[in-house]
Amino acid sequence: MNLLLDTHIWLWALEQNRRLALVVRKQLENPRNRLFVSPVSVWEAGNLHKHGRIKSGAFHEWLDESLEALAVVEAPFTVAIAREASRLRLPQPDFGDIMLAATALVEGLVLVTVDQQLLDCKWLRTLANG
Repeated sequence: MNLLLDTHIWLWALEQNRRLALVVRKQLENPRNRLFVSPVSVWEAGNLHKHGRIKSGAFHEWLDESLEALAVVEAPFTVAIAREASRLRLPQPDFGDIMLAATALVEGLVLVTVDQQLLDCKWLRTLANG
């Protein structure tokens, strides 16, 4: 299965956080699954770093180590994804949520999330953390 990690799932997985549900943990550890992280999640993590919520030295070093630690693949950010994002409507129009949903749709990925607004989208393949 090809899994797109929502930003919080990616960060929790890096921390081996107990908030990760067992079903999600098992899927993340399954060697047959490929894990993807969106450039949008990298941007969100950069903002968290800027505001002291990710405590590390230089962000680019943290990022390189983080991408390697989970063996994640960079999800693309393409015109097709931007086009899909422009047509999506969510109850709370969060930029990150819209871009992740569009990426999952265009690339055929399962979005791993705890975000209820994304889980409620019947048109989106998701794996719920909870």
